[in-house]
Amino acid sequence: MYRFACIFAFVIGLALPAAAFETRATAAYVIDQTTGTVLLSKNANEALPPASMSKLMTLYMAFDAIADGRLQLDEELLVSQHAMSFGGSTLFLRAGERVKVEDLIRGIIVLSGNDACVVIAEALSRDGTEAGFAQMMTTRARELGMTNSTFANSSGWPAAGHRMSMKDLAILADRLIKDYPTYYPLFSQKEFLFDPKESENRLNRNPLLGLGIGADGLKTGHTREAGYGLVGSAQQGDRRIIFVLTGLQSSAARAEESEKIVNWAFRQFAQKELIKAGTVIAEAEVWNGAETTVGLVPAQDLSLLLPVLSGNTVDAQVRYTGPVEAPISAGDQLAELVIALDDLPETRLPLVAANDVPAAGFVGKMRTATGVLVQQVTASPAAPLQAPSSAN
Repeated sequence: MYRFACIFAFVIGLALPAAAFETRATAAYVIDQTTGTVLLSKNANEALPPASMSKLMTLYMAFDAIADGRLQLDEELLVSQHAMSFGGSTLFLRAGERVKVEDLIRGIIVLSGNDACVVIAEALSRDGTEAGFAQMMTTRARELGMTNSTFANSSGWPAAGHRMSMKDLAILADRLIKDYPTYYPLFSQKEFLFDPKESENRLNRNPLLGLGIGADGLKTGHTREAGYGLVGSAQQGDRRIIFVLTGLQSSAARAEESEKIVNWAFRQFAQKELIKAGTVIAEAEVWNGAETTVGLVPAQDLSLLLPVLSGNTVDAQVRYTGPVEAPISAGDQLAELVIALDDLPETRLPLVAANDVPAAGFVGKMRTATGVLVQQVTASPAAPLQAPSSAN
């Protein structure tokens, strides 16, 4: 039997792609978490200084430790001289005092406390040092699929080699939301007063909280080298998006760009039902079967996140290697439906056999063999006879 790749092209009524979002950020990544559709990717795999956005990795590891019993929320951790030495955003912790893990976590999320990060890092590090914890962060990041992240500290303090990509930060945000839903609501907390003497230092810097657009996390970041950035997430209805951007010139630009991205992602895309499960959309040739073809159907409803502009069509393709040898059982995966839209990733949907096709009986096999013979004879005619050359 000769098998070959088969491609059927056909048209599905879909939508024209929405205009790509032209962001002012130097790097950005936007994904619809509900469907996994990447809506925007700009320099998303470039390893860049993440500033305080990398604190999300410290938080993830703290949640890991709470989940496996290495930390308790009401446990009090000792503040070291090293933790106290940090400037920038802090909880104004003093060496020698003890602080509850829950307060440290809230202090990192809401107040971006560098000192709080170090206290947790030293508590969880194998050797009791922040540097040792940074190595653990890098290892854990690789396990999570974050291949462009390397950590030099727990807080995002500017340091040589401390880098993350925007896609890695989106992966991390996704894991925080999915793996630790109990703690995720902390990211929407608008203020946290840790020290009454520092009442001005209590507000969350996330500019989207409270705007009524569904924003509920996650972390801002800023250093001179990195510019202004934000790892954000928002939910409207059944959809949730995650977005990451960096390199903006001011906190005002960060707020404006972030709100634009959220509005664009929700208003320019919608979930659409395209094909119902069990609908025959193509047929595959069958070898040595009681039937010569078998219907190809999606095993599940095809629903895609698509641009909202409608009234146009795009090509779709069914790809399989055939003919498919019988016997075939209904539900056997035989092919793929491939749909590609400009500015959106390719979508692949498995296609399965619509029905059973038993192996052919003797007569059917003879018919198949005769057909193959005819094809071979037609494709390879006998060479013309030549008269023998005369002997000399």
